[in-house]
Amino acid sequence: MREKMIESRFVQEVQSRGGLCWKFTSPGTDGVPDRIVLMPGGKIAFVEVKAPGGKMRALQIRRKQQLERVGFSVYCLDRLDLIRPILDEVGGETP
Repeated sequence: MREKMIESRFVQEVQSRGGLCWKFTSPGTDGVPDRIVLMPGGKIAFVEVKAPGGKMRALQIRRKQQLERVGFSVYCLDRLDLIRPILDEVGGETP
């Protein structure tokens, strides 16, 4: 399974729960998570998508820690079976 397939399924699941799942880029700031997840009720989280077994690089871990220090949740998604638990934690209606 490829990273692109995991990311596509993740976006579909977020949308099915009434949320938005935008590609997140920050020009001039490398290492930010791939996706910003905006769920009903003002819930926001960030997700780094990896191929199965993939790990975050050192810079990505530092960015994760920065976001967590200011109160945001950041997840690393590398398997389809993690999609529902992540979204259950973030919030949003289950279809």
